[in-house]
Amino acid sequence: MEKESQSKNNINRREFLKRFHAAMAIAGMPALTGCQANKENTQADTSTSKRKKEGGMTYRTTPTTGDKVSLLGYGCMRWFTLRDKETGIIDQEGVNRLVDYAIEHGVNYFDTAPVYCDGECERVTGIALNRHPRDKYYIAAKISNLDPKTWSREETLKMYNNSFKELQVDYIDYLLLHGVGMGGMEEIEGRFMNNGILDHLLEERKKGRIRNLGFSFHGDVKIFDYLLSLHDVGKYTWDFVQIQLNYVDWRHAQEEHARNINAEYLYGELAKRNIPSVIMEPLLGGRLANVHAHIAAILKQRRPDLSIASWAFRFAGTHPMVLSVLSGMPYMEHLQENIETYSPLEPLTQDDMDFLDSTAQKFVRYPLIPCNDCKYCMPCPYGIDIPGILLHFNKCINEDRMPVSSMEPNYRELRRAFLIGYDRSVPKLRQADHCTNCGICVKKCPQRINIPKQMNRIDKFVESLKQGKEFDDKTNYLWSR
Repeated sequence: MEKESQSKNNINRREFLKRFHAAMAIAGMPALTGCQANKENTQADTSTSKRKKEGGMTYRTTPTTGDKVSLLGYGCMRWFTLRDKETGIIDQEGVNRLVDYAIEHGVNYFDTAPVYCDGECERVTGIALNRHPRDKYYIAAKISNLDPKTWSREETLKMYNNSFKELQVDYIDYLLLHGVGMGGMEEIEGRFMNNGILDHLLEERKKGRIRNLGFSFHGDVKIFDYLLSLHDVGKYTWDFVQIQLNYVDWRHAQEEHARNINAEYLYGELAKRNIPSVIMEPLLGGRLANVHAHIAAILKQRRPDLSIASWAFRFAGTHPMVLSVLSGMPYMEHLQENIETYSPLEPLTQDDMDFLDSTAQKFVRYPLIPCNDCKYCMPCPYGIDIPGILLHFNKCINEDRMPVSSMEPNYRELRRAFLIGYDRSVPKLRQADHCTNCGICVKKCPQRINIPKQMNRIDKFVESLKQGKEFDDKTNYLWSR
């Protein structure tokens, strides 16, 4: 009975979407079609507003140091997008141009880590930033001793000191304990406490080598609460904390992924202690810039002059204790749009907030795999392109182009588009059928996705399409989490 009801809902949804597509066509909005992963399709909606705005970048003040920090922060993790296809080397000149434009237009917070871009992020970012006066930018770096092999005091200090060298600085403005909460209490003690690293970092803050000390949180809320309890008694005090916050995760994180924590709680706990938040994943790994056609129509209907992505950035920036909102912007059009959104910020009204909460409730009804394309799971020891596979799957769902049943009139067209798009998005030797279920990726994933399970199910789905058979899955895989 449940499956039968679900099937009827899907049919109703498709009919409903037809009306929305028609409405968008009348309004002149480009339709979201196809699921090939070319550059045009995979980039976020970057249509910029025609509004005339006066004033420059919005800034927020760090309570401990008085820094005037740009509300838009540059997440440098996505420099990997600028790799040369033949050499594999990141385009330094391309990075320089983006950094120059950002600084020229008021962006002054740059977020890096030793593990980003296969270890190249700090070096590339350091080269780009060092061409500007040191007082024009703030650098955020991380202690990324995520691998147990790097938990020793010697290895962690080696990583820490190397960040100064690669970034070409003699002090770090914002230093974070990276990825706190993913491995429970045992990991936090092994990485930072038993080896004396946290005590060392506190001394470094006193000396001025670290100006602000914080942590980026992923995972177990007990760890988050524990670290704040240490702040409350004055043992370890935090100048800022980096959290995942967007209009879906604000109140519906657990609906989107059962083990996530609602950002409303995280932000609230920090705000009442006067600890500013730095925001990661304001677009939920790009998924709030490339939403389902149904949701895109709703957002466009309310404010035709705004891009889909700008709703998410305005939501994050509206909260007063948000210090900076990070965005990975490997393309100039993304950078330009986000600068416009925050130059200055047009805060959301309470009515806007209620509207986005309603939108979030609609968003979580769609069965997307909660991959944020952070690439923490990479490299796969067996060469699988995990993010590429998951993103292709999500993209086809968002565009309402998933081949669900052979009874649908356009099933053959959808089946062909899915398979061609899959091969174009992911080379055959890097597809889901090569997964060995080793589980290494699961431990690395901040969203704690059961990646081997997803690879197995996607592989079975792809094989059923190739053989022209119905995909028989008792969990109704395509339309439920």
